[in-house]
Amino acid sequence: MAGIIGGASTEPDGGARSPAESNASITHRARSVLAIRGFRRLWGVTYLCSIGDWLSLLALTSLVTKMTDGYSAASFAFAGVVLTQLLPGLLFAPLGGLFADRFDRRKVMVVCDVLRCALFVSIALVGTPLWLFVANFLIGCCSMMWIPSKDAAVPNLLRRSDQVETAAQLGLVMTYGIAAITGAGLYAIITGITTNLNLQPDPEGLGMAKIIVVVVGALYLTSALLIATRIPELSSRDTPLAEARKAEKKAAEESGEKLGFGAMVRDAGRFVRTTPLVRGLLIGMVGAFAAAGALIGSANLYASSLRGGASTFGLLMVAMFIGLATGMAGAPKLARRLPHNRLFGIAIVLAGVTLVLVALSPHLFVSLITVMIVGACAGAAFLTGVTIIGTQIEDAIRGRINAIYQALMKVILAGALALTPLLVGLVQPHKVIVWGREMTIDGTRPVLLGAGLIAALVGVIAYRQMDDRRTEPILADLLNAIRGKPRRSTGLLVAVEADIASDTSTQARLLADWLKRPGAKEVLLATDPALDDQRLRAVLSGAQLTGARAHALVAAAVRADIVERQIRPALDRGALVVMERFVDSPLAHLSAAADLDPAELEGLADWATARLRPDVTILLDRDPSTLDPTQRRSSSTDHWQVQKVLTEMAAADPDRYVVVDADGTPEQVAVRVRIAVQTALAGRRLGSLVPSDSLAPVEVRAT
Repeated sequence: MAGIIGGASTEPDGGARSPAESNASITHRARSVLAIRGFRRLWGVTYLCSIGDWLSLLALTSLVTKMTDGYSAASFAFAGVVLTQLLPGLLFAPLGGLFADRFDRRKVMVVCDVLRCALFVSIALVGTPLWLFVANFLIGCCSMMWIPSKDAAVPNLLRRSDQVETAAQLGLVMTYGIAAITGAGLYAIITGITTNLNLQPDPEGLGMAKIIVVVVGALYLTSALLIATRIPELSSRDTPLAEARKAEKKAAEESGEKLGFGAMVRDAGRFVRTTPLVRGLLIGMVGAFAAAGALIGSANLYASSLRGGASTFGLLMVAMFIGLATGMAGAPKLARRLPHNRLFGIAIVLAGVTLVLVALSPHLFVSLITVMIVGACAGAAFLTGVTIIGTQIEDAIRGRINAIYQALMKVILAGALALTPLLVGLVQPHKVIVWGREMTIDGTRPVLLGAGLIAALVGVIAYRQMDDRRTEPILADLLNAIRGKPRRSTGLLVAVEADIASDTSTQARLLADWLKRPGAKEVLLATDPALDDQRLRAVLSGAQLTGARAHALVAAAVRADIVERQIRPALDRGALVVMERFVDSPLAHLSAAADLDPAELEGLADWATARLRPDVTILLDRDPSTLDPTQRRSSSTDHWQVQKVLTEMAAADPDRYVVVDADGTPEQVAVRVRIAVQTALAGRRLGSLVPSDSLAPVEVRAT
């Protein structure tokens, strides 16, 4: 039976929440995303720019080290390179979001790449440490303009919202995996020329470093050319949202207001304040990256407290990155069983609790396991946050939210890395014996303990802000995830079934209009059955199919397309979906019109809908003798037989069906349908989802 509480559900052994695509392997999902030409080319451009980012870090560090004298000066020079790359993220990331939302994203990216190329070439030409730092800062500013435009454009390149998660995975793998390895390898190859082939362009050793800097500039110039000539899709926007943005701009101009940068900043701030989803997302980021910064900043000293050395520190870092990769790879599978809104908060809470165990760990083995779990939770939270922004934030403001997300990540991470050594130094180390093993208690333990508690607390706050499924207990979701069951949708499916198509069409439309009210959930009147009938007849006549079984198979294909294309995505968004003649009426007509096994037909319907069943089914019970001659002539089916089959279905599943008297005017029947929906949802503690306006008492017959 369908789920009692929550949204439309699947049977225990049913299919997943979304199309078969979501159940496919990682390789298959990656291929389906890379098959999209625009995204595939942008992925290649990301590869070039990421190589440039990693190669520039190594090349500029080498170059500025050769330009300075002395160990201390070289150490400060390296810190200066890192700092000048970090500062633009703290100062200019929000500005990049404004550019991404206000201007053509493709043009913004092209201009930024050209400027980066010019700045890298200028570093090689000028050749002074001061200009290197200034140019590196300006390059970072260009990057902070480029990244929000790229991130905000990705969802518009994809075919479906469920591909955003896979696209984010591919981007992270490219940036922090393939490109990082390629950049390091390319740097080693180029610099190795000077030693292996005994080639030195100049006696001071600056020539090869300058050559690498020019190569980096060439990479960005290549990126600009590809974006300008090969990826025109980057300029596209969501059509409805683009039209809404144009209407907003026109209205503002007519009222004398200017939609300048200041107004866009205020608009973004108001959106964050008034949207619990985004507010919880940013709050959760504080805890997640504070914990990550504390762990990274204290890892070296923490390794010493475990009576280890450099090798222990290396093992901890390896465990951390293995955990990150595992969490990012496993997040999509978890998202099939837990909503993204819940998964984000739960991952942060679990990371905080595990970090407490890291602080209390007496042995390296325990520390490696717990650090790996912390990394996995952090990776899952980061990917989930990126997915939420790409799928649940509208295009008109997505660039600014992406920029805030990136800026907050850098601010919190940099602050935690800077503050952790100071806090660690406040506690003097002393030794204790735990389980017969000597253990050093130093400042890293209380710092990690405090960071873990803060992360867990912030995760709880973020979860409470973002969770929109209060009627579905979190424990039930967690148990389903542990048992491997697909998660329930956050939406609600109400089906209207009857013998006559005109009855279901009228009542479904009136019910959907009644459910739509200010402040309510999204209401979707799924598809147009008349259109479905046209599609069905077109397929049958075009393929010259006349048999009853062929008719049933084609009808199942049409229904599967509606579920996959309209109903499932709407339910995952948390919408209220009203669907007429979902499954029961077609089954009843096929059973009455042809000698087909009802069990086989029901199995075919289960397969077509992935066992999706309505939360409430309204069965319009009408006396066939009251049908007018036109309705009788329009159908060759035995109306009495169809009504009998529908009544038997309702009697077999009384928890889901409500039988409503359909005799009378459409307005009278509509009032009965509303009362039936209110009564059914109130009994399931979902009464707040429907309007509470007073209705006159009308007889409703429940099975």
